[in-house]
Amino acid sequence: MNIVEQTRIALLELFPDLAAADAEARAKAEAEAAEAAEAVAPVEAEQEVTAAAATGEAETATPPPAEESAEAATPETKAAAAEKEPAAEGPRQNGVAVGDYDRHGVHLDVLCDPQQVVAAAEILDQAGFFIEAITGVDWLKEDQMEVIYDYNRNDGRLCRVVVRTRIPRAEPELPSITNVYPGANWHEREAYDFFGIRFLGHPDLTRILLPEDADFYPLLKDFTL
Repeated sequence: MNIVEQTRIALLELFPDLAAADAEARAKAEAEAAEAAEAVAPVEAEQEVTAAAATGEAETATPPPAEESAEAATPETKAAAAEKEPAAEGPRQNGVAVGDYDRHGVHLDVLCDPQQVVAAAEILDQAGFFIEAITGVDWLKEDQMEVIYDYNRNDGRLCRVVVRTRIPRAEPELPSITNVYPGANWHEREAYDFFGIRFLGHPDLTRILLPEDADFYPLLKDFTL
């Protein structure tokens, strides 16, 4: 199992219902793969006997029919195919989505509640990830703020993870992850400095780039000089 799949399964702990459904789907796929392998084995054995008995002719292996090849797909192959299917329309639900790294630069995209960002950080910390950046997005028309956490690895196993959450624009508060990642201190201060996002539990949530007496947040979409 590769690092992306390991991390995906670990992050599903945030969503018990999704984790249970995913475990059931993986078990079913593994059972189907085992049944397909058992069905192909007698055919392969018969071909080996025929090849051993034949003389004076060059024997070539006959590829299995397209239908058999499809049935013999591994659980990982089936999962990869499912991940490429178009997403359903409508608002995205909380969960772990497999991203297109070539297009978007992330392998896993997590959407969770604000109260879950610390738990997500703990899972990723235990899995060997470091915090790369924390930033905000001002969804002015939706009256919401989005907080985005970028995680990465430095052990050579490529797996970039983004964790997203949304908070009310009128009350942009959520827990700090500095108890898990002390290095998040400056990232959270920067998000506060530019967006006014307040990270509850931060040890020193003060301006980091703008003057201490600044009474504005320059990256809000309704900000004007």
